[in-house]
Amino acid sequence: MSRYRRNAGATFSLRYHLVWCPKYRRPVLTPPHDARLKEIIAEVASEAGMIIHALEIMPDHVHLLVEADPTLAVAQIVNRFKGRSSRLMRSAFPALRSRLPTLWSRSYDAGSVGHVSAETLQAYIAAQKGV
Repeated sequence: MSRYRRNAGATFSLRYHLVWCPKYRRPVLTPPHDARLKEIIAEVASEAGMIIHALEIMPDHVHLLVEADPTLAVAQIVNRFKGRSSRLMRSAFPALRSRLPTLWSRSYDAGSVGHVSAETLQAYIAAQKGV
């Protein structure tokens, strides 16, 4: 696979490291919630033409390294993942509705991969399970 992707008007390589947490940083992303969340994130990425390079779900936060088209702003990318996953997770797992007013906190962390290599970031995300 080439380092760069193309669309009708641009050649690009835009990768973002995104991190977001459940409301109150509650450790609710445990089995079977984590497996379903991975499926939802993969569906959203596929529908939007995004490529997931690394994904790790911790009990109290999510790490995602994703490559997206320049027509999508970072806020739109995060909102797609958080919006769909909150709606589907809370309907599939009623316990999430009773414990939290909303699944996700309003905040998130986003960083571009330009200052470190994608491989370094992938290794960092993969190592999060061992922490």
